Amino acid sequence: MTYSRRAILATGATGTLALTAGCLDFALGNGPLELSAERVAPTDAALEDAGYDEYEIEERSIEETIEVGVERDVEARVWSSIYSKAVEYQGIEREGAFFVAVSIPDVSVLGRSLNPIADMTNEELLGEFMSEIDSDHADVENISKVDSFTLDSLGDGRTVDVFEGESDFEGEPIDVEIPVASFDHEDDLIVLLGNYPAPLAEESANAEVLMESVEHPV
Repeated sequence: MTYSRRAILATGATGTLALTAGCLDFALGNGPLELSAERVAPTDAALEDAGYDEYEIEERSIEETIEVGVERDVEARVWSSIYSKAVEYQGIEREGAFFVAVSIPDVSVLGRSLNPIADMTNEELLGEFMSEIDSDHADVENISKVDSFTLDSLGDGRTVDVFEGESDFEGEPIDVEIPVASFDHEDDLIVLLGNYPAPLAEESANAEVLMESVEHPV
């Protein structure tokens, strides 16, 4: 998973960590800063309506050493919830549509995030999180942004950038569509991502339904 080490917690931030009670051991080097994300996921009702099934749900523990004037250890727990759907294209049916919901704990030192994913564009996040999907389904080339719109998710308007790329469907070339949204919610960074054959217009609507329905924390 490409973001599991440097991409999440590597940082060049420097300065003095405020000695709050929760950060004292971390500041003194007596223990790691422990961070936990709350899981984000679509509702069961939305998944049923869209025809998606659970593909993989996983909580990972990530350990990293960061630089905040001195070296300190950080341990973070990250949630990824992935769902899939069998779709038919040109008479062939296979597991070809996916939805990914990821939550990543965020922390700031002196007002500066230790998580550079917070500053990534949706296009950059796309490169990081396509690896959440099995490589046989995530091999997409010539990706370009084709649209952008806003939908309501977790109580606020969220920008969704839509990308198109080229992949294959059982050996046949096909255009795929990948909507991506990223935003802060309840001290976590949320990334929502869809992936489905572009000719299947109904899957675009399904991805929007799933994005709108997500709950955090689940």
